[in-house]
Amino acid sequence: MSAYLDHLAFGIYPYLAVGVFLLGSLLRFEREQYSWRSGSSQLLRRKQLMVGSVCFHVGILFLMVGHTVGLLTPHALYGLVITAPQKQLLAIVSGGAAGLLCFVGLTMLLHRRLFDERIRATSSAADIAILALLWVQLVLGLLTIPFSLGHLDGHVMMQLSHWAQSIVTFQGGAAEQLDGVGFVFKAHILLGLTLFVAFPFSRLVHIWSAPVSYAFRPYQLVRRRGRNARVA
Repeated sequence: MSAYLDHLAFGIYPYLAVGVFLLGSLLRFEREQYSWRSGSSQLLRRKQLMVGSVCFHVGILFLMVGHTVGLLTPHALYGLVITAPQKQLLAIVSGGAAGLLCFVGLTMLLHRRLFDERIRATSSAADIAILALLWVQLVLGLLTIPFSLGHLDGHVMMQLSHWAQSIVTFQGGAAEQLDGVGFVFKAHILLGLTLFVAFPFSRLVHIWSAPVSYAFRPYQLVRRRGRNARVA
């Protein structure tokens, strides 16, 4: 029974979660374009919003990139530069710092939503729920650090990497890669997958609209006093 549940949770659920994530995002964009945004309440507790938002976004972006690179980079490739134990220690230090920064920012944002009556009145249940889920996910991620410090040989990190790489390459028996991995790691993975499921139905969809191209926009030509001037 345990093997079946592990296969369901870590062998099948990842594909269901990613499928809902992609298809749900597409359907929401096609059918509910006016809801394709992040609701704003920036006129209330503006300073707390700005500090919390910056800390949260800087931390979460670092964690997203770190998880992607750390889990999906083949051992043969990064092994040319660092060993598995060194990689794990690097992940603990850098991920822990980014996680704490993100935790502080998200706690400020969640506190603002819950304890300011005016903001809470204009917040939907989904707004609060997704912040709470992210908060719990961050706590689980930070709780993995003491467990990781207890086995600095990099073995568990290798198991997690092999699981993720098996999933993205559609290999069979992916769930078996997590045999013996601690509960906190599995809970962190499951909640992370659940966030993928919740993504299309929450304010998180505004991530797809991040103005990445703005930083690479061409110069604009404007006319000033009868002469052309190039401005950024």
